[in-house]
Amino acid sequence: METRGRPETAARKPAERNAQLRARLVERPARAQGSATVVQNAFRPQPHRVGSDFEERPWGTFETVDLGDRYRVKRIVVKPGGQLSLQMHYHRAEHWIIVSGAAIVTRDATRILARENEAIFIPVGMRHRIENPGKTPLVLVEVQVGSYLEEDDIVRFEDRYGRG
Repeated sequence: METRGRPETAARKPAERNAQLRARLVERPARAQGSATVVQNAFRPQPHRVGSDFEERPWGTFETVDLGDRYRVKRIVVKPGGQLSLQMHYHRAEHWIIVSGAAIVTRDATRILARENEAIFIPVGMRHRIENPGKTPLVLVEVQVGSYLEEDDIVRFEDRYGRG
């Protein structure tokens, strides 16, 4: 089931896309097995791999690293000065763990500074945003939990990059 280039995600059904992604993730060797070098490099930016769920955005990149029936785990890198849209989701909650760097996190009307090794919970329906105020990349792990985990469950309220 190998392809040259990225398949059109809009044309595929979510269940089919999830099954294909799970199959690719199972084939990938476990990062935790092996030498300390593998563990050290686990959160460094990786080059784009054909057929992966790696995506670039104006603010940085994300990659799905695990996927189940009601959860998805992403590795997100936010460029210095980058900012995700102020958004909310109807079908999923999110748990963010800051791996390196610092973040300004908006949760409804509250803004906080989050640092390495801190976690933030975003319940279903809460307006939220994460931004990188620093001079180094912000790396975080996002765990999405819910009944629907696709990118079209984003309701944007503000976006500096002009996305609707």
